[in-house]
Amino acid sequence: MERAAVFDVDGTLVDTNHLHVTAWWEAFRQAGHRVPMHAVHRAVGLPSSDLVAHLLGEDRDRDRDEELSAAHKALYGQYFDRLPALPDAGRLLERLHRDGWKVVLATSAGGAELSALRRAINADAAITATASADDVDRGKPSAEPVEHALELAGVPAERAVFVGDTVWDMRAGSRAGVRCVGVLCGGIPRADLEEAGADAVYDDPAHLLASLPDSPLA
Repeated sequence: MERAAVFDVDGTLVDTNHLHVTAWWEAFRQAGHRVPMHAVHRAVGLPSSDLVAHLLGEDRDRDRDEELSAAHKALYGQYFDRLPALPDAGRLLERLHRDGWKVVLATSAGGAELSALRRAINADAAITATASADDVDRGKPSAEPVEHALELAGVPAERAVFVGDTVWDMRAGSRAGVRCVGVLCGGIPRADLEEAGADAVYDDPAHLLASLPDSPLA
């Protein structure tokens, strides 16, 4: 039977979480909001609308949500030509592809941002499909992004593993019924990932690649 390896992208395969933090912090600052960077960091991984709601609360001026998201998008877009892949990210996907896994990306990125991320990873031949936020009604921590990725792969949950770097990833994967693998390169502590549902935790893609024989992706 076929197997699916579903991957989050930001903070998992490409070292972008702190770029997102800086861009969101500046977007909030320009709009007159003082949001601590550590709070922004903990919210990265949520869809833009959910991130704004999570950080500013229900009493915010919701009419400005799109303005904040657009400001973040413009600020983050300045980095598109130099997004750094995490160590061995592309090699990990290529190895899994050779081992017979269907590799699917599950990300909130789309359009030019997704293209920039895929260029950074540089392993297009190993990627079977991509499930973006545009394809689902709700983003992580809802199970929908992972479930859509499984539909694209044509693989049931019990034959899949989801790899991500945030608690939102682990919760989404757990709700979808797949085994979850966490990576620490997004900056979230091991204990938090395990509490949210991670079956195993590795430092980064390079560590996971080196540990494949003893991992959930064996």
